[in-house]
Amino acid sequence: MTRFVLVAGAWLGSWAWDDVVPDLRAAGHDAHALTLSGLADRQHERRDAPVDQQTHVRDIVDAVERLDLRDVVLVGHSYSGIPVGQAAERIGDRLSRVVFVDSNVPADGESFVSGWPDGRAAVEASIAESGGFWPPLPAAEFDGQGLTDEQIARIVSGATPHPGPTLTEPARLERPLGDLPATYIKCLLDWPEPSPEVAELLKSEHWRLVEMNTGHWPMFSQPHELAQILLQV
Repeated sequence: MTRFVLVAGAWLGSWAWDDVVPDLRAAGHDAHALTLSGLADRQHERRDAPVDQQTHVRDIVDAVERLDLRDVVLVGHSYSGIPVGQAAERIGDRLSRVVFVDSNVPADGESFVSGWPDGRAAVEASIAESGGFWPPLPAAEFDGQGLTDEQIARIVSGATPHPGPTLTEPARLERPLGDLPATYIKCLLDWPEPSPEVAELLKSEHWRLVEMNTGHWPMFSQPHELAQILLQV
């Protein structure tokens, strides 16, 4: 039995996987959707201690160890590919595979906004203007992503401001990411080609590419198709 640990991207919580988890469990596997510190039902943790990128890495590692999970498939969507990629190397032989769902990937010493030459300043300014948090996207930003109006409303209504330091602090990797067994799911409506960083990683014999004809939020637009891909990895 595979143990899936699923982590959604910026602004989202465990609820984002509500339409994916039942399919994984129906196939006889274990599935745990996580909410990272400072988001969704864990918003209160913002008041208890600062939330930075390594907090999110520890959230994932701690969940795997606390639940004593083995044969783990770590799944990271969008922003969460960065903490998931770091957590994947830290859980050692508990890891079976890491799956990046149309996500950013960590690079040692680089942050989420490092690869945004035109947008980094705007993101950092938005964080500064919002008390240290990145505000959720408005509904119009989800156009063209294969989502229904109802699905967009669901995302927008459930989204919470994202802790800014998790986006601006550098990742810490102890070995090349290409050494990990990984699958990268590229959502074609968002952008038809993997980023240069991902394209380089896909040259590794340990990585494989899967494409989905949908937008950046497949857990909402094509949850059953996404679950089938996860089951196949």
